[in-house]
Amino acid sequence: MLTREKLQSEPQDQPAPPSHFPWGSMIWFGALLIVCYAPVLKLLVHQWATDDDMGHGFFVPLVAGWIVWTKRPALLAIPLQPNYWGLLVILWGMIQMLLGSIGAELLLARTAFVISLIGVVLTVCGTRTVRELAFPLFLLLFMIPIPQIVYGEVTLPLQLFASTVASNTLNLIGIPSLRTGNILELPNGKQLSVVEACSGIRSLLSLSFISLVYAWFFDAKRWMRLALLIATVPIAILANAARVTITGIISASRPDLAEGFFHSLEGWVLFLFALVLLILCHKVINRVYRLVAVRKAENVGA
Repeated sequence: MLTREKLQSEPQDQPAPPSHFPWGSMIWFGALLIVCYAPVLKLLVHQWATDDDMGHGFFVPLVAGWIVWTKRPALLAIPLQPNYWGLLVILWGMIQMLLGSIGAELLLARTAFVISLIGVVLTVCGTRTVRELAFPLFLLLFMIPIPQIVYGEVTLPLQLFASTVASNTLNLIGIPSLRTGNILELPNGKQLSVVEACSGIRSLLSLSFISLVYAWFFDAKRWMRLALLIATVPIAILANAARVTITGIISASRPDLAEGFFHSLEGWVLFLFALVLLILCHKVINRVYRLVAVRKAENVGA
């Protein structure tokens, strides 16, 4: 019969030390992926450069890459367990890209790149690494423009809302205005048209991306990302309505300042104002969260 001392002296099964993260393999397969998707990515980058609504697209892969870089310690601690089901995910992405290219469906072709990238990570590194990189991989979706049919459905209500708020506010402060659809008639004969570019969709997309990145850098609570993402919707819509209202006020007194450089400057100032509101919203949510946590702790201790 084995004694306790002998049992304790026997070597115990030790977990295998974690493998080094395969940066070389990831770079190699990533380069092959870029080559395969070069026509799709070329059109995507061109849209970033020419479409004002997608100007933030250049920053999305850079920020996602930086987040991956900051996760180096966590990635190095994950044992490599290649999952060859990832090859099917890569194949799925390639088939989707081909179907999207043949059918001129840009959304299918562009999202296929993200799907194939997930497949590469899964194949080379394993499921745990995909989970660890879930957030930066999700962020990559913000570099893809929303479909035109969705864009049209979203922008028109935003245009009408902004023009309605602006018209009511102008009338309230003593500047008569008559709204016809998304066009405001001002007393000096000036017409203010709330076009698609002034719908607020641009600031909504950019602010949504920034809210997720901000929450990742400044708050460890994962649910805070969703909370701030939801908060960006009313913030962006109200900030755009304020921009249209201010443009109406300027147009009624100094029409020359309502266009060109000053109009663009006004948009940047109000976007910064929206960022400040987002930060304040974060502080308010955290304050409420702490108060609720303290109240629960007091109830448990009572």
